[in-house]
Amino acid sequence: MNELVRQHTALGESDLEWLHLLVSEWQLLSDLSFADLVLWVPTRDGTRYVSVAQMRPNTGPTSYQDDMVGHLVPRGRRPLLDAALDEGRIVREGDPEWREEVPVRVESIPVRREGRILGVIARNTNLLTVRTPSRLELSYLQSASDLAQMIAAGTFPFPGQQVDMDASPRVGDGLIRLDADGLVQYASPNALSAYHRLGLASDLVGQHLGRATDQLAPARGPVDEAMVKLASGYAPRETEVEGNGGVIQLRTIPLKPKGTRIGSLVLLRDVTELRRRERELITKDATIREIHHRVKNNLQTVAALLRLQARRMDSVRGREALNEAVRRVGSIAIVHETLSQNLDERVEFDEIADRVLAMVAEISPGKILCRRTGRFGILDAEVATPLSMVLTEILQNALEHAFAPGEEGRVDVSAIRSGDSPAKKQRRTGVPGASGTRLMITVQDDGRGLPEGFDPQRAGNLGLQIVRTLVEGELGGTFDMVPAPVRGTRVLLDIPVEPQK
Repeated sequence: MNELVRQHTALGESDLEWLHLLVSEWQLLSDLSFADLVLWVPTRDGTRYVSVAQMRPNTGPTSYQDDMVGHLVPRGRRPLLDAALDEGRIVREGDPEWREEVPVRVESIPVRREGRILGVIARNTNLLTVRTPSRLELSYLQSASDLAQMIAAGTFPFPGQQVDMDASPRVGDGLIRLDADGLVQYASPNALSAYHRLGLASDLVGQHLGRATDQLAPARGPVDEAMVKLASGYAPRETEVEGNGGVIQLRTIPLKPKGTRIGSLVLLRDVTELRRRERELITKDATIREIHHRVKNNLQTVAALLRLQARRMDSVRGREALNEAVRRVGSIAIVHETLSQNLDERVEFDEIADRVLAMVAEISPGKILCRRTGRFGILDAEVATPLSMVLTEILQNALEHAFAPGEEGRVDVSAIRSGDSPAKKQRRTGVPGASGTRLMITVQDDGRGLPEGFDPQRAGNLGLQIVRTLVEGELGGTFDMVPAPVRGTRVLLDIPVEPQK
């Protein structure tokens, strides 16, 4: 719609925002009217109309099988559009049109904002299934007529009341019509069933909806507005009401077709099961977070025991081995601590990498500067846990073997996320498919470098064996150690990761 309006019309940005607000609401008008809606806006030169939006009803058959958005029609071809635009009134005159052997009644509703006509809504009703309307259909059509008059007067939609079309109740979910005093004139079967879920034992018609709702679901704690007033429809509001084990979502729409409030529409939906499942998920999330918290505490206890045991060791090698184990356990504990603070099994790994750097730097034999550049980004827990151990082992190996005691040096960790094209991925893996995301990690020091004849795929201590196993076996990546361009050693990791969400 933005592109069509800016390309073909003279409407400003504030007018465009009004049209967006209208389109966010007009599913309501379409469903109440049992009709298709097409929004036509006059072009910049005034000789044509361009259709910028279209809506089909959920309550009846469509009048348009084709998409009308983007169509241009010259002025004069559709007289009802011309009359509504020129006269600023709803136009219903004329005989039904025949489209593919289907009779269609066409009406035109001017869209007014601050006294100006921005465009015209063509309301197209399929008459093929017309029958004697029921009370529900009559209530729908009367409400649609009131809303159409409000659109023509510029009082609907309500400014500042942007509606989430996916979350807000719809006409078919349940509808109640109130008079000016808040008394129920009509309640659809779905609306009545929703109130029965709250504990209502009688009919709704004739009752004051605000007082009835307040009795069924009294407020729990402080509220911005009293339930009696909120459910009476004096202002456009949306809220949830809970009582008797049931939860219903309410949306109130004041009806002011001629400037004076004559009543209200109340849309409602029974969301009891939806809220129950959400609470179960919240409980599950809380349980998972508590598990991560307890695992972190247990790992810290294990690390403390290992540290205590290391202090009592007489053997230097045994003490060093226990201290290495403390750092390995600590790196895993950091991941679980981060997971205990999240609602999903994904973590921001940059924070973890910084904490691992700080933890390993404590064992530095000299004045070694550790620095991170680039971003690891968000990683799944099954990647973050082994990667934290890998990073710990590589850094620990660099600090222990690259520098002499008291020597000054530097260790740089860089991370780059990059995407493979499908062709590149097929060349690399031999498997065709969608593009993938890779995490390229480089750990480089300016220490003494690799021993002559060193083979990183075969040689090395326990730490390097752990790195190879985790990177190639668990993470499905590649690992290599090569001499740095000037001095020292460069460790290269290439790991597949899921794209960030």
